[in-house]
Amino acid sequence: MEILSPTEEGIARAARALAEGLLVAIPTETVYGLGANAFDTRAVARVFEAKRRPTFDPLIVHIAELDGLDEIASFPNDLARRLAEAFWPGPLTLILPKRERVPGLVTSGLDSVAVRMPAHPVARSIIRLSRVPVAAPSANPFGYLSPTRAEHVARMLGDAVDFIVDGGASDIGVESTVLDVTGERPKILRPGGLPRAAIEEICGPVDIIDRVSAQPTSPGQLESHYAPHARLDLVEAGGLAAAPIGAEDAVLFFDEASRRAFHAAREGNLAMAARGEAQSRMERVLSPSGDLREAAAALFDLLHAFDLEGVERVWAERLPSEGLGLAVNDRLWKASTKN
Repeated sequence: MEILSPTEEGIARAARALAEGLLVAIPTETVYGLGANAFDTRAVARVFEAKRRPTFDPLIVHIAELDGLDEIASFPNDLARRLAEAFWPGPLTLILPKRERVPGLVTSGLDSVAVRMPAHPVARSIIRLSRVPVAAPSANPFGYLSPTRAEHVARMLGDAVDFIVDGGASDIGVESTVLDVTGERPKILRPGGLPRAAIEEICGPVDIIDRVSAQPTSPGQLESHYAPHARLDLVEAGGLAAAPIGAEDAVLFFDEASRRAFHAAREGNLAMAARGEAQSRMERVLSPSGDLREAAAALFDLLHAFDLEGVERVWAERLPSEGLGLAVNDRLWKASTKN
């Protein structure tokens, strides 16, 4: 495994590696992706092997330009084209009818393929120079926390990946929103970095599929996902004060106001004090000001830090279910289901 800088030389080396069938972890604005030439079945098989990912879970194919879509998928309707023109490059993945050339391994045998055009300039440069579409799920072991820094990838995958391009911390910090546009009405299959409200400005009301699936049609639909090594317990907003938090547990607050309210409630609970309950030894705040974008960007980074500290149990509270809060709540809930 070699870490490359996002210089002209490093980008060119990463692009050549992809064209040669090697695995390259690339930075995107959402999370780091484990990239392979989407037309190279052997390279794609290495992605599943490196991640220990079941082959029934399809991959997202990344392109650098809209012109690159033609060889992998088609727009089923005018709405799909308008969504792509509005939000590409960006954190939106569209489920589209696939071209025959796309290997069934990429799509898990489905007739549709998930496609995205990342906004990160390094990712787009690498894909453009490679001259191939890039299948790139998150660069982590299957079911574990997604990586938002190059060091996360190096620690989790090591020599299972050939190159890692260090593009710094991911700006958004949660995966893309996955939108199925193959039916009569668009459906969000995975909430993510593009808020629902932004999509609805283009196409009107959209459905959200809030169920998990044993046979997913897009990434992120399995029940247990995005989980740290620690046990994660998720409570409703304001519910941390009543939770049985131990002295060795960690607590993840949404904002500074919720942290202050937690301490005020705990300190005022004489019965709790009489039982000798200790304050948690580790606390972190996703966004001191309550900014949902900042909270999303910090989520995986803080959970990685808890794991590095050896924390065995994390308590977290739900965020407001609006904007990127919907995506963060989705990740927290799926992380908690492994308990």
